[in-house]
Amino acid sequence: MSDRNIFKQPKPFYLIFSIEFWERFGFYGMQAILTVYMVNILGMSESATFTLFGAFTALVFGSVAIGGWVGDKVLGTKRTIKLGAMILTIGYTLLGLSASSNYGDSNLIYIAMGFIAMGNGLFKANPSSLLAKTYGENDPRLDGAFTMYYMAVNLGSFFSILLTPWIAEKFGYSFAFGASAAGLIITIANFIISGRVVKNIGSKPDMKPLNIMYYMGILSSAIILSFVSSILLQHLFYAHLILIIVGVIIVFLYFRESFLSHGLERAKMIVAFILMLQGVMFFVPFLQMPTSVNFFAIHNVSHDLFGFAIAPEQFQALNSLWVMVASPILAFIYNKYGDRFAMPLKFAIGMVFSSFSFLVLALGAHFANNDGIISSNWLVLSYIFQAIGEMLVSGLGLAMVAQLVPQRMMGFAMGMWFLTLATAAVFAGWVATLTAAPVGIVNPHQTLTIYSHIFSLIGYTTAAIALLTLIIAPLLTRIIRGESKKATVALY
Repeated sequence: MSDRNIFKQPKPFYLIFSIEFWERFGFYGMQAILTVYMVNILGMSESATFTLFGAFTALVFGSVAIGGWVGDKVLGTKRTIKLGAMILTIGYTLLGLSASSNYGDSNLIYIAMGFIAMGNGLFKANPSSLLAKTYGENDPRLDGAFTMYYMAVNLGSFFSILLTPWIAEKFGYSFAFGASAAGLIITIANFIISGRVVKNIGSKPDMKPLNIMYYMGILSSAIILSFVSSILLQHLFYAHLILIIVGVIIVFLYFRESFLSHGLERAKMIVAFILMLQGVMFFVPFLQMPTSVNFFAIHNVSHDLFGFAIAPEQFQALNSLWVMVASPILAFIYNKYGDRFAMPLKFAIGMVFSSFSFLVLALGAHFANNDGIISSNWLVLSYIFQAIGEMLVSGLGLAMVAQLVPQRMMGFAMGMWFLTLATAAVFAGWVATLTAAPVGIVNPHQTLTIYSHIFSLIGYTTAAIALLTLIIAPLLTRIIRGESKKATVALY
């Protein structure tokens, strides 16, 4: 049993845990305050901010496949991690510089966001890849390692979301974005100082001497793509058009490969695609947290939590808190009743909780005080539902791909999963604009009416989708388990 102790991990695990913690510290700290900075300092409208943030998030997720390929095939996992961290540091530093003047630099912020998108793309896929390579085949510690690794993501998110809004309020946004840059500097220093711990771990290119030509080529390409991304963020029509074109091509290639397969393998690939579509539908409401839900907290929620005064942006830390609290509970349920909860059912239940997270906010609006302000307890409850939904869908997305897609297509399908996030981010930005108050409307009673209506619409729409996914979940489960030829035929 001791070999299964999640705390009994090899030394490389603790290094990977720490670099993921500090990178996520930087990213989520930036995300927590970015939209508020655009509105309050740059003077952008909420509607324009939400659309821009959606496109930026799409670039962040859409570029992940590039970093995975570079880490596996070109530079090596470890070199790509360090390069991604350096580019992220540049991005956060540029954000800080954009906020250093009294009115902010709206031109510099686009360049900063471009560097952050490409830096995140290079970085994000590689720590988990390096972690997987740390363990031998069938190592019983692997599940515990990834459980703790996911904890690093949430710990970094939790502390940064608590800290950066406070820094922004007390010392200004330049220092708050500087804290994100500091997190990445710690990541780089930690990796350089302790790099010997993972000396013999990595992808094939890691085991070879550095090819300077390859490195300079990737560095130059990353810088160029950062500037291209900044241009796309200033011309969102073209950014959305590129996403559509890439999406159509990837879906075409996926279905071409699926129809070259036969029998159960083909059926599983189609089930995986259906679950990816459900993923898009889940992430549209989920990605409201840094946009519409964040501004709802600013305009119409009491700025206190359990009796303590807080900045409204800090409410976003509740998601990470509830993920950490609920993870052991869900792990116990999986261990005890795992056979009853197949992947399609977990996705469907995740959609149910997502709908609850918005319906409780709409309900809470009916209990607002005379000033149009609701108790923060409603937001606490909403984040509980959102966190459970996240663990059932987002937390299991890559596991779903690994379970259903044949090994020869694994990397491609993993990239498709991140494409669902990118697609959802664009739609999430558009949905968030529905909550943006018209210019001149700042009365809490007026904004409460808008939020109540839109959150009800999101909640009921998600509930309808959840009902549909619950209905088809048994069919998809039978297909995955190969229990019914009739069920498999139903997909064709």
